[in-house]
Amino acid sequence: MKDSTIFFCGIGGSGMLPLASILRASGNRVAGSDRSLDAGRVASKFAYLRSLGIQLFPQDGSGLQPGMTLVTSAAVEDSIPDVMRARELGLEHYTRPEFLALLLNEAQRSVAVGGTSGKSTVTGMVGWILHATHRQPTVMNGAVMKNFVTPSAPFASALVGDPELFVSEVDESDGSIALYRPEVAVLTNISLDHKEMAELRELFAGFLNASRKGVLNLDDPETRALADMIPPDRRVGYGFDSPAAEFKGRNVQLNGSGSRFTVIAGEEQQDVRLVVPGRHNASNALAAIAAARSLGVPLAEAAEAISRFEGLRRRLETVGSAAGVTVIDDFAHNPDKIDATLATLRAQPGRLLILFQPHGYGPLAKMGDELARSFTEGMAPNDRLYLPDPVYQGGTVERARGSDWLTGQVRAQGRQAEHIPERAAIGEALLAEAREGDRIVIMGARDDSLSEFAAELVERLAQRN
Repeated sequence: MKDSTIFFCGIGGSGMLPLASILRASGNRVAGSDRSLDAGRVASKFAYLRSLGIQLFPQDGSGLQPGMTLVTSAAVEDSIPDVMRARELGLEHYTRPEFLALLLNEAQRSVAVGGTSGKSTVTGMVGWILHATHRQPTVMNGAVMKNFVTPSAPFASALVGDPELFVSEVDESDGSIALYRPEVAVLTNISLDHKEMAELRELFAGFLNASRKGVLNLDDPETRALADMIPPDRRVGYGFDSPAAEFKGRNVQLNGSGSRFTVIAGEEQQDVRLVVPGRHNASNALAAIAAARSLGVPLAEAAEAISRFEGLRRRLETVGSAAGVTVIDDFAHNPDKIDATLATLRAQPGRLLILFQPHGYGPLAKMGDELARSFTEGMAPNDRLYLPDPVYQGGTVERARGSDWLTGQVRAQGRQAEHIPERAAIGEALLAEAREGDRIVIMGARDDSLSEFAAELVERLAQRN
């Protein structure tokens, strides 16, 4: 590949930026384009890419030259000028998962982390354990890993190390999880998100069978149902509740900023302390420890390392506090993630003022009823939910269910919800409503500007003083 410039179309995407960063740091020539760059959004991200020596172009085909290799994100349509220009030039063309699979499958040792929820966090945890125990992994993640953030690397969703030890989050939403052949496949859970359950079961079963070792969450009923499909010598179960788990979590104690528990593996046992909150993160840590142990990391070393894992950006991330109000930024966008976020937040004092931006009209059509249940069961009566219109990236889409529909479903179940189409107007409503002791939660996916919006709220709250 080093003889060819690799051109990433959609280079600012959460799965594209770390892949481009890894290739550039490995000595490859890298260029790219992005519709957000053309629209003038998220300038800091593109400044970072330029600082790596990556040349950026408009998404109009002008950046493509003979001899290049094109990599496209899932959000890129075949009809856009970059793709059409690449076709004219006869360029080699990969989708992002196809290109990622090349790197992961060629590595001597690899970990691929899949599942409906928790995969970014588990990927970060595994990567951090391997890094902290001096094993120099290459890590490809879909979220910024706080442990690796520096002033020169503010978008640290990738870590460049030994290409023969490769750790990556892998995605089932487009079916591309079938491409990966990892040494260790981690499956965190299976629940409704991008596809129907029958198709998800088939995809994840194939993912596990393509690996040399499966690490499975036996507390999750759907994952547990797949365990019997894997020969006993090729699977490792983990869990807090399942008696069949080889890696057992016991005596979990949750607090507002983290947790403690004991992990038992055969005759060994180690106490674990986390500085990321929530029972779901205790489960994520158990998965990461089991995966690291499968690569030969001693249990004691893994437990000590994970105590220093700082978490990911946009995963229950406290952006700041001002005027007695705390602003939290969170990636939750499907029922499982929303359940975990609200359960963690509701275990702490303070009213919740939630902005939830649906990540498309399609997800509302597929799992709108489950989203409504998550909010009505997870919110307290005095919490308030505000919904802008869903993210819309162009193209044709069925709009039978929008944010107004979801608002009505939540209100019908006795919770406070309001549909305000424009997000800026919701910002005004949040600032007008917030009082000392409240927590404002900015929740949603596929929109980097949500983090900027959260930071602006903190700045405006500070002006009250």
